Amino acid sequence: MKNLFVKIILASIIISLFAGCVQQAPTGNITTPAPTAPAQQELRLATTTSTCDTGLLDVLNRKFENENNVRILTVCEGTGKSIATGELGAADVVMVHAVQLELKAVANGSFINRSYMMYNYFVIIGPESDPAGIKNASNATDAFSRIAAKQAPFISRGDESGTHVMEKSIWKAANITPAGTWYQSVGKGMGETITTADIKNGYTLSDRGTYLAMKDKIKFRILFESDQTYLFNPYHVMAVNPAKFPNVKYDLAMKYINYVTSEGGQNIIGNYGKDKYGEGLFVPAAGIKE
Repeated sequence: MKNLFVKIILASIIISLFAGCVQQAPTGNITTPAPTAPAQQELRLATTTSTCDTGLLDVLNRKFENENNVRILTVCEGTGKSIATGELGAADVVMVHAVQLELKAVANGSFINRSYMMYNYFVIIGPESDPAGIKNASNATDAFSRIAAKQAPFISRGDESGTHVMEKSIWKAANITPAGTWYQSVGKGMGETITTADIKNGYTLSDRGTYLAMKDKIKFRILFESDQTYLFNPYHVMAVNPAKFPNVKYDLAMKYINYVTSEGGQNIIGNYGKDKYGEGLFVPAAGIKE
C-alpha cells in the first residue's frame, strides 16, 4: 500500500512538471503579431465613355490605386449620365466633357473644385467614299448640312453624352432638325456608335481619341476635323460637393483630382497612345487658362 501511495505521488509530480514544460514557451521564441494592413479605400468615379474606350483610365487609375491603396470603382456612362450620377451623390468624383452641363451642375451646388484636365478634338468620320462630300466642307455646320441634304446615314449616340450634346449644337447652328430614316439614334457609348456607323456605312461624330483607338478595327476614316468653334473637346474633373452629400469621400476625391492634374498624371495623359498611334490621344491641360 505504501509503495502504491509513493507511485501516485511520483506520477502527480511528473505530470505537473510535464504540464509546466508545455505551457512555458522558451523566451527566445516569442513572436510579435504582424501589424494589420490598412483597409483598402474605394473611390467612385463616374466618367464619359471616351476615357474608358481609349484605355486611358486603365493606365492612369492603376498608378493612383497602387500608390494609395485605393480601388477605383469606375462607371463609364457618358457625360450627361455621369453628371446626373454625381448630382445624386452616387459618385465621389466625375470626369466629363460638356462645358455647359458642367457649369450648370457647379452652379446648382452639386460639384466643387472643377479642374481643367485635358482636351482633344471631335472629328466627323465616315466611309472613305464620302457620299455627302464633307471633305470639302468649310466648317462643321456645313459638313452636317451636306449630310442632311444628301440624307446620307448618320448615326447619333443619342445618350446625352458630351459628344451627343456637341452634335446637337452643330445641328442647331446649321438650322437643321435631323429626322427621317437617314438619322438614327442608338443610345450607345462612343465605341458602339462607331461600330454601328461602320456597319451601316454612315457618318458619325466622334472624339479623336476613341477613333484612333478603334481605327484598325473599322473601315471608317476621318473626313472632317478642322473647326475650332465646334470640334474643340475639353475635359474637366470635379469633386461631388460634401456640403450637399456628406457621405461622399471628398478628401479622397481631391487627392485623385490633384493626382490627375499633377505633373506625373499629366505626363501619363500626354504620352498615352504615342507608342501605338504616333500621337497622344489627349493633350494635358492642367494649368492652361481657358
